[in-house]
Amino acid sequence: MATKKTRIVTTPIDERETFVSLGRSFADSELSVEEKLNTLYALQKADTDIDRIIHLRGELPSEVQALEDDLAAVKAKQEHVNALIAEYNASIENNANDIVEFDAHIAKYKSQLDNITNSREYDSINKELENEGLLRQIADKHIGEARMAIAEKNNLLEELAAKENVLIADLAAKQEELEGIIESTASEEETLKAHRDACATKIDPRTMSAYEHIRASVRNHLAVVPIYNGDSCGGCFNTITPNRLIDIRSGKKLVICEYCGRIIVHTPGDDKVEGTETE
Repeated sequence: MATKKTRIVTTPIDERETFVSLGRSFADSELSVEEKLNTLYALQKADTDIDRIIHLRGELPSEVQALEDDLAAVKAKQEHVNALIAEYNASIENNANDIVEFDAHIAKYKSQLDNITNSREYDSINKELENEGLLRQIADKHIGEARMAIAEKNNLLEELAAKENVLIADLAAKQEELEGIIESTASEEETLKAHRDACATKIDPRTMSAYEHIRASVRNHLAVVPIYNGDSCGGCFNTITPNRLIDIRSGKKLVICEYCGRIIVHTPGDDKVEGTETE
């Protein structure tokens, strides 16, 4: 008789996962609850320190990006204006060639006036001369308009060049400032990211999903917090009941703040931890 294989059903990870929804599955891990809590807190500390480094950069990354976008827009406008000038120059050349042809036709018709035999032929040639003359005037007018447009576009190019120079100088200054900050914190950031990755690999996907979700949903990006002032949540500062404080200090149970949904952990000296900005 064939042995019946047992199929393991994996529950899909919900990106809206919270620590509350984890329930008993939090303990279903290769790590003990205490180790898992300590790892989560170490992960949170690494992320907080990385956030601090990113905060040092302030608005510089977005300012650099904005200047790069403005510079790209100016360059695109310059290319567009140069393309228009090229079109105007082509128009001038075409109209100038047309004028040469009109002049040739006019000269031909004028020579034909010397050999006219009747008034109807005279009127016909004069009509052609008039038409060629009008076409020549139109072509000459188009040349004048194109030259005026080119002069206007050249003025615009000068304005764009001046704006481009200002943007290039501003961008260079901002990039230098940003690169200085990045260089001064690169080693620390690399170390923190390595520590952060080491902690993250120990945490199961569902717990990581909940952690990332809570971090993204609160202003101070704290998902795992210590006890504040001896009896309060270090994330929202609401008071923790005595029984829950005992569970937190034991380090053996998952304790989630009933007000903000963060995990509260016991850390050495947690009674002295300063509060952080509320969500």
